[in-house]
Amino acid sequence: MSRNIELKARWSDLPVAARIAENMGATLHAVERQHDSYFHVTNGRLKLRRRWIDRRELPSELIWYQRPDRSAARASDYSLVPVDAGEQLLAQLTGAVGVRTEVIKERTVYLHDNVRIHLDDVEGLGSFIEFEAIVDDTCDDSAAHAKLDRLRTAFAIRPADVIGGSYADLDRTARARVRSRGWQEDTP
Repeated sequence: MSRNIELKARWSDLPVAARIAENMGATLHAVERQHDSYFHVTNGRLKLRRRWIDRRELPSELIWYQRPDRSAARASDYSLVPVDAGEQLLAQLTGAVGVRTEVIKERTVYLHDNVRIHLDDVEGLGSFIEFEAIVDDTCDDSAAHAKLDRLRTAFAIRPADVIGGSYADLDRTARARVRSRGWQEDTP
């Protein structure tokens, strides 16, 4: 099991975030198109991530993770398994447990001081920034939290912009809002 300390926030201008990251000395790691299928599970979250760089498909990743939903930096314990047969696994898991929701995004990844900086443009939801400080032998939870505090200050992230859940939660909320408005509009 691996561990990150994470912080996610709404961010309105991703090119500005990229400039801030580059000015801090962060290195551009990748720009990926990601399609996450979240499955119905009783414990934590399970998603299959299908990925592309420049229309070239990369191996998929089956990711299980567990973290509290709170609007602050928080620990995320996860397990990631590379998958060569992503479409087949998607069909099997869809048949077995069902897809809860899907999230499609373009993710630009910068690396800085053992932290992954994600600049995400999420279809239907908008743009976000996410920090994942890797907890390992060189960086414990406390040091990871301190790194995120420094990044939060450098990017001037306001408490009101911090997101407590996952993109899947935001997507489900947005879809429910649309269904609710549509139902109200059709009701005399």
